Amino acid sequence: MEPASPLLFFLGASHHTAPLAVREKLALDETRAAALAARLRSTPGVSEFAFVNTCNRVELYGVARAPEALAALRDALAETTGCTPAEIEAVLRQRQNHEVISHLFAVASGLDSQIVGETEILGQVKDSYDKALARHWTGPVLNRVFQKTFQAAKHIRTHTRIGEGQISIASVSVELAGKIYGDLSPVKVLVVGAGDIGLKTVQAFQSRGARSITVASRTLSRAEEAAAAAGGWAASMADLPEVLAGADIVASSTSAPGLVITRDLVAGAMRKRAGRPLFLVDLALPRDIDPTAAELPNVFLYNLDDLAKIAEENLAQREAEVSRCHAILAERTASLWPQVARSLQEPAP
Repeated sequence: MEPASPLLFFLGASHHTAPLAVREKLALDETRAAALAARLRSTPGVSEFAFVNTCNRVELYGVARAPEALAALRDALAETTGCTPAEIEAVLRQRQNHEVISHLFAVASGLDSQIVGETEILGQVKDSYDKALARHWTGPVLNRVFQKTFQAAKHIRTHTRIGEGQISIASVSVELAGKIYGDLSPVKVLVVGAGDIGLKTVQAFQSRGARSITVASRTLSRAEEAAAAAGGWAASMADLPEVLAGADIVASSTSAPGLVITRDLVAGAMRKRAGRPLFLVDLALPRDIDPTAAELPNVFLYNLDDLAKIAEENLAQREAEVSRCHAILAERTASLWPQVARSLQEPAP
């Protein structure tokens, strides 16, 4: 019997296959990522790998010298994340060889995103690759694939109009606020989290005319920096009970492993609001805001899946451009795959 040919593989789950609650369970923080990497390094036949972990996807790319290794990787993902085998089986998808390239091209270009055409994903994929490269998880095959992916995504951004319209998580959340309030100038906005998405959310609210913006963060200096750029106010997480009670709309996007805004916190804020409604937008995964807070009177909660539905209205205007992008990426996949196939046949270093 001839030995099986080495293969380029993909295992992953995303908003296409997994509901928000399961995506939360699958999310890889630094501890989980390190544990999963240790498992992969000890899995016979796996010579290269990289993770792409965002609010809407957990994906594993790699090179295996035998297809049998993929079953072990599925088990490793289940054990690392605490998902049951049944949950993994229901949401995990698998691709091989040229289909992996096609998928990664689409992901990095924003075509596979929950908000199609969004721009944050390319930076997230680059960060994922940089981490894998620095930790010596990748090799000649994945290095070539990821470098070509970045070139393809840049071409899509430069030569198509897929990025036109309100298509980032931040911009869609602000679009939602505009639909609710119309004029945002008198609206009191609270942004919780001063990371990349938090900063973009502050900028998006400011660009739509919001004048009263408070930024809360675990690191007060970061909150002060973000707030200063918007002419707003900074707060620490200890200030949340007070600033939550005074806000009209709250957008939360921290990287905390657990709930930041609990039901009790919201209930306490509502007792001070004299019946004024409170709109909460949860931009985080794992989620920042207790889903049961939506059960409270005059509290309206939106999550990532809700925002994606709003973004679908904008997508309808760009369907022709999406088809054009897929055609461009199909040509690039067909060009790259023979090179990768030759690399797969070369002896492992």
